[in-house]
Amino acid sequence: MSIPPQATEMLTDALREALRRAQAQVNSLLLGKTHEVRLAFVALLSGGHLLIEDLPGLGKTTLAHALASSLGLGFQRVQFTSDLLPADVLGVSVYDATARRFQFHPGPVFTQVLLADEINRAPPRTQSALLEAMAEQQVTLDGETHALPEPFFVIATQNPVDLSGTFPLPDSQLDRFLLRLTLGYPNAESERALLSGSDRRHLIAQAEPCLTDQDVLTLRRAVEHVHASDALIHYVQNLLARSRQYAGVRVGLSPRAGIALLRAAKAYALLLGRAHVLPEDIQALFEAVAGHRLVAEAESVSGAALAKKILHGVPVD
Repeated sequence: MSIPPQATEMLTDALREALRRAQAQVNSLLLGKTHEVRLAFVALLSGGHLLIEDLPGLGKTTLAHALASSLGLGFQRVQFTSDLLPADVLGVSVYDATARRFQFHPGPVFTQVLLADEINRAPPRTQSALLEAMAEQQVTLDGETHALPEPFFVIATQNPVDLSGTFPLPDSQLDRFLLRLTLGYPNAESERALLSGSDRRHLIAQAEPCLTDQDVLTLRRAVEHVHASDALIHYVQNLLARSRQYAGVRVGLSPRAGIALLRAAKAYALLLGRAHVLPEDIQALFEAVAGHRLVAEAESVSGAALAKKILHGVPVD
């Protein structure tokens, strides 16, 4: 089997440096979370969407804002609340008496980077308003389809579902997020720097864009040329099969989850300067890709815990 052109050769030195600076800038704004920042860039370069879930005050919105500020893309933020309507996100058609026709007024979804902040504080009807946009990169209203700009990237934050005032995202929408991240508490050194340093909002406001929309599209095309061997694809297939047979799993991983895992692994390899995927890339991403897609039989068991057990139970040939 012939290997396609080296993906890393498609990138100029200037673009590699811009990507490095973008990651470094986000890491300087969200301290001590290098792995999570890399995964956020994986979601961007894979053409997927990112879900950040954790307790309030741990940096979910900081990561989203820092990432958006470093991309140089059009940006809109929507604070999801219990009274938010689908039209507040998608837009609305208003009758123009002069022209004697309805005029469409686009909502904040018509941007390149959309921050859906605390998405699970809105009711399911409003949550589902993003389904078509995330899956098809378009919005259909009143029988008319409106294309979204390229690239289109949704960063959603949510609080754990056991907190009051939250509505769990439906499985169909969770599946539209390529990765789900949790940040956790910072280590002692990072927390001390946060307490003694400048306000994160002030620093984010001073951040300079490192990439352009064309840079992002070029990087996404390069990801498509990262090589995945037959043996690696077989490894991914074994993980999918194991998830469907594992005791305690009610809903295993779909073929679409496998495609998402491979796409993410290619982006991960590219970020590390490689033009081929290794099993270590799959292992580094499996929990973030599979955790929110696995449904356990017992409510007390999390998808992330199941993902870890499944991963450890499948050997690399």
